[in-house]
Amino acid sequence: MKIAVDIRVLMDKQYSGISEYAYYLLRFWLDNYPEHEYIFYYNSWRPLPQEIFSWVNGRAVFKKTFWPNKIFNYFFQALFGRPKLDKIVGPVDIFWSPHLNFSNFGSSATCKILTVHDLSFLRYPEFFTRRKNFWHRFLRLKKLIAQYDLIVAISENTKQDLIDLLGVPAKKIRVIYSGLNQDSLVLSSEEARDFRVKNDLGGHFILYLGAIEPRKNVQGLIEAYERLRDKRLDLANYHLVLAGARGWKNKSIYRQAATSLYRDDIKFLGYVSRAERNWLYQQATIFVYPSYYEGFGFPPLEAMGQGRPTITSDASSIPEVVGDAALTVNPYSVIDLSQAMEILLEDESLRAYFSKRGQARVSFFSWSQTSRNYFSLFKKIYESSDSSC
Repeated sequence: MKIAVDIRVLMDKQYSGISEYAYYLLRFWLDNYPEHEYIFYYNSWRPLPQEIFSWVNGRAVFKKTFWPNKIFNYFFQALFGRPKLDKIVGPVDIFWSPHLNFSNFGSSATCKILTVHDLSFLRYPEFFTRRKNFWHRFLRLKKLIAQYDLIVAISENTKQDLIDLLGVPAKKIRVIYSGLNQDSLVLSSEEARDFRVKNDLGGHFILYLGAIEPRKNVQGLIEAYERLRDKRLDLANYHLVLAGARGWKNKSIYRQAATSLYRDDIKFLGYVSRAERNWLYQQATIFVYPSYYEGFGFPPLEAMGQGRPTITSDASSIPEVVGDAALTVNPYSVIDLSQAMEILLEDESLRAYFSKRGQARVSFFSWSQTSRNYFSLFKKIYESSDSSC
């Protein structure tokens, strides 16, 4: 098969979520399905990161347009519907896009497939800035999705959102769960010591890892931590560590932490590398991720994969993903969240129980299985006599 991929998400400066999804999935494809031809398309006036060229290493052909992204997206793609992406990559059997992005296609027989991760911006527009909401409206999602022959949803929850919010026919949607990034990157003993000292991470800590933004319910977590500390003086040696890049609309989150009675024990680390992330998972006593909405939810699975007992939300796709291997709570109840943290911190046997169940659960989410599901779909399309896929 000849497969074209829109790799514009790999131009992100810091990988997380969708960019990591595309990165790990494509690496697995190139390593395990080398018999196929791959064409990687991207648009940028900047060069592609050298790391991408190094792991691709001649196993794919790159096709590039050179416009600045804002001009390309808002001017050429949105207003004039040019250029046609299938014309740029040439004749292929499959065109796959891993993310919602400005796209236009011609009338080729190429089967076009789009992966949709979540529709949080439609469910909860109040969690996003005016600029972000404008961008999402400007995408004209119904028109964009109509150009694709098939939609891959990364969870049943996302599939239902596509049906409910955008009217996408169920027969046009396939659910393929994501793989899990279980890499072996670790900090050396010297790097770990420097990282601990730099971030003042002495003693025990409760970990959150994700973007610092309203949708992730970071404020609710801080409030729950404050309630826990008010109630349990014996847990004063537990810090709250919040790792992750700044999102949007987060001024109130930082203000709440700065004015908290426990502000010296609430630590924002900012964006952390994969090795630093793994170290944090391994060192934390528990992991807490009380997000209001996720299309899938990587961090709880990553923490569970590292053997960390996890508390997370009973909302959106999260229960579907973590199953009964994590303690789930109502994200809108600070009391429930605080009580769950208290129970898990004081009960070592319960932590051991969730640690064991979590490690077993993550075996269901591998890039191997995700890739097999994609290529099963690709093969069915390729071998079908119906060119419309």
